[in-house]
Amino acid sequence: MSFIKARRLFQASLLLMSVLAVTACGFHLRQSAALPPTLQRIHLNVAGGGEFPRMLSRALETSGVTVEDDSGAGIAELRVPTATFGTDSLTNGGYVRITEYSVHYQVQFDVTGPDGKLLIPLQHINMSREYSYDATNTVGNASQVQEIQHSLNGDMVQAILFRLQAAGKHGLVAPASAASTH
Repeated sequence: MSFIKARRLFQASLLLMSVLAVTACGFHLRQSAALPPTLQRIHLNVAGGGEFPRMLSRALETSGVTVEDDSGAGIAELRVPTATFGTDSLTNGGYVRITEYSVHYQVQFDVTGPDGKLLIPLQHINMSREYSYDATNTVGNASQVQEIQHSLNGDMVQAILFRLQAAGKHGLVAPASAASTH
């Protein structure tokens, strides 16, 4: 066997082992959520502003949902009365310097169907991330907190979509035909 053939065989087997290792650890690409037909038109009622409502709206649209500007007949409503960040200190260094923090994110939401009936009662989701604080790099710390908040927003949007999808799969959200007959 020539050197070139042996090298190609080695590269191919290395690639195959890498793919098997990634799939064995449970890694999967994120997909859009398959939401039930009753949630195909939704009005978002999110307390506050910022990045979270935009990310949620974009993710719903990616999942095939029409996000309506106003509520009304035949339109479900996803209400988010709480979406708040908080920070706690975790450890103290010498001379009572705080060296680690935890960023907490709490979101509450519920869903009302197009017929005005409560489909998903108030849900509470809490997430957090920890980071180390460097007193000599305050600019870097602020950007680190912003990146953590951005990451938590993305994870929170996915968690909400997966709960909506699960509610549809487990019959908690009635199909569109059943919702229109009541």
